[in-house]
Amino acid sequence: MARFDGYVLRQLLVLLSFFLLVLVGVLWISRSVSLFDKLIGGGQSALVFLEFTALSLPTLIRTVMPMATFGAAVYATNRLSRDSEMTVMLATGASPLRLGRPVLYFGLVAAMMMAVLTTYLRPASIQKLELRQAEVSRDVTAQLLNEGSFMHPASGVTFYIGKIDTDGTLNDVFLSDRRDPAYPITYTGARAFLVRDEARINLVMVQGMALRFDAKGNTLSTTVFDDFSYDISAMAAGRADLARNIRGIPTLELISPAARVQIRDENGYSDGQIAEELHERLAWILICIATPLVGYATLMLGGFSRFGLWPQVLGAFAILLVLEALRGFATPIVTERPQMWWVLYMPSLAGLILAALFLRLAGRPMRLLLHRDRVAA
Repeated sequence: MARFDGYVLRQLLVLLSFFLLVLVGVLWISRSVSLFDKLIGGGQSALVFLEFTALSLPTLIRTVMPMATFGAAVYATNRLSRDSEMTVMLATGASPLRLGRPVLYFGLVAAMMMAVLTTYLRPASIQKLELRQAEVSRDVTAQLLNEGSFMHPASGVTFYIGKIDTDGTLNDVFLSDRRDPAYPITYTGARAFLVRDEARINLVMVQGMALRFDAKGNTLSTTVFDDFSYDISAMAAGRADLARNIRGIPTLELISPAARVQIRDENGYSDGQIAEELHERLAWILICIATPLVGYATLMLGGFSRFGLWPQVLGAFAILLVLEALRGFATPIVTERPQMWWVLYMPSLAGLILAALFLRLAGRPMRLLLHRDRVAA
């Protein structure tokens, strides 16, 4: 039996790797298109895109891990049943509960992987991603070096470059500053240069014109200049979010009562939001044990059929959808009532109880119980 456990466990781990690769790839492609357009279109390099992609991988893996464990358990059980391997083991006297031991081991391995992801890797990656996004948003130079399109580096500011020469000269520059509605200003220049002065970034325009509109007096003043310096470093001011993203706060801080008070006071998060984030991370660990057991136990309810175990597969998938829906309903409850944090664990516990019940029925089918009752009568 130990060799059988190792054989099944190896199959489950291989299938888990396959399903993770497929599901993460699908999600990554769907999300990377918009991210690529946003970063590359904003003047960032491909290395920045790869860095942002790598930092988003822990979140993607965490999202698909329960589905991957479920898919691996269902596929492996169906294949063992189709190849009559499960039938042979049952004929030797092994119960469905005993044959489910490698599935339990598999769930524990997946739970350990999820524990590392949800308690450490994902918060650390989100925290790093927030810092890099703030740095990119402050990189006004990279945002402006994009010819042939209207850009908005800050609210109320529109910038356009007709052409960029190989030496960095900007041609046909247009800059509209509407941050002060009472006095909007428009600048045009035949050429311009970006000049850095320590922490400041200046746009030096040559042979241009400035148009200033006075909304109160309804007048327009025009100024022609040979060269003009405009400080654009102020466009990046105040763009960084001072509040910490609760998803990126380390787990140890969420556990510590003193740190929770500080998080609540400095970032404005409620006790319900903090409790929901902490216990959701822990609930993700338990769900990785419940989903493969539910998939295995549901398929063990089926007997021999030339059509296979597809009714049981569909039933297992329906149970998975119900468990996911229950998890979605639990989140707002905990956010509103932090003392009911235990609700987040109920879908996982319900899945474990359901798996135990199905294995009990699979080991002692109802028709045998009814036959025994008839004989006793």
